[in-house]
Amino acid sequence: MVKATLNFIWRYPTMALLAFSCFGVAATASPTLGAESVNGIAAIVNEKVITYSEVRELVAPRERILRSQYSGQELLNKISEVRKAGLQDLIDRQLIIQAFEKDKLQIPPHFIDERVDLVIKENFGGDRNAFIKTMESQKYTMSKFRGLERDKIIVQAMRAKNVTSNLIIPPGKVDEFYRKNRQLFASKAQIKLRMIMIPGHIESGGGVAQSSMAEEIRAKLITGADFDKMAQMYSEDSTRELGGDWGWIDDKTLAPELSQVAFSLRPGEISKLVHIGGNHYILKVEARQGGEAKPLKEVRAEIEARLRQEQAQELQEHWLASLRSKAYIKTF
Repeated sequence: MVKATLNFIWRYPTMALLAFSCFGVAATASPTLGAESVNGIAAIVNEKVITYSEVRELVAPRERILRSQYSGQELLNKISEVRKAGLQDLIDRQLIIQAFEKDKLQIPPHFIDERVDLVIKENFGGDRNAFIKTMESQKYTMSKFRGLERDKIIVQAMRAKNVTSNLIIPPGKVDEFYRKNRQLFASKAQIKLRMIMIPGHIESGGGVAQSSMAEEIRAKLITGADFDKMAQMYSEDSTRELGGDWGWIDDKTLAPELSQVAFSLRPGEISKLVHIGGNHYILKVEARQGGEAKPLKEVRAEIEARLRQEQAQELQEHWLASLRSKAYIKTF
C-alpha cells in the first residue's frame, strides 16, 4: 500500500499538493527522519543531496491518512516506515536520473509541455490560470514543476528501456502456476444448509438426557423424518421457525468446527452429532454451488500477464540493485 501511494503522488503531484498543502514541515514532523531540525540532509546519492523536506513533501499525503488512523507510538512507527520507503524511492529515482544523464539522453521539451497540459486538463478542468495561481500560492515555480514532470518522464522511460515489454513466459510455468494456485481461479464455495441445535443443559444436570435426545432425533432423520419439522419441534437456535434453514452460506459463516463438518457433507447427507461447548448439532446439506476452478484455457492469458508482471518486477529490482552497487549512497 505504501508503494502504491507513493506512485500515485509521483504520478499526480499537483493533486497531492492541492489536497495536502496545509501539511507543511511542522505538521509532518515526528521523532523520525530529522524531526529535530526544519530541514537537513536525508541522503547523499553520489554528489546529489536528498533533504528531509523532500521526503516529507513526498509522503505528506500518506502521513495525513496515517494520522487519522493511528496515534501514539504506533503512529510514530507507521510514519517512520512510510518515510523510509519514501526516502528509498527518492534514492532510486535519483539513481535512475543519473543513469539517464550519464548516457547523455535527452527529453524533448514538447514531452514536458504535453505532460503539463495533461495535468491542467485533468486536475484544473483546463483552466491554466487556476493552475498557475495554485502553484504560486504553494510557492511552486513553473520551472520547478516542469522539472518534476521531466524527472517522472525520465524514470518511466528508463524503466521501460530496461525491461522489455514482450517477456516470454514458458507454457510450463503457466501450467505449474495453475496447479499450485487453482483456488485463485475458483468461485466461492457455498452450501445450502439446515441445522438443528440441541442445548446440553449441563448446568442443570440434563447433559446425558439431552445427548440421548439428540441421538434419537438423528436416528429419525436418517430413517426419513422431515428435517424441517424436526427442527421446528426440537431445535433451539435462531432458525427454528424456519425449519433450521440457514440458506446459502460460505465457509466463514459458522464456527470452524461446524464449518469443517458442513463442507464435508454431500447434498442430502445428514451429519453425525457434532458436540461443541456442551451443545449438540445435526447438519444437513441440501445443495452445493461454486468451488470449482475455471479451466486453464480460460485463465491462461491472466496467468501469463501475472507472471510477466512478476518477471518485469524482478528485472527492475535487479537493474536497480546494479545501480545501487555502483553508486555512493549514504543515509542519515
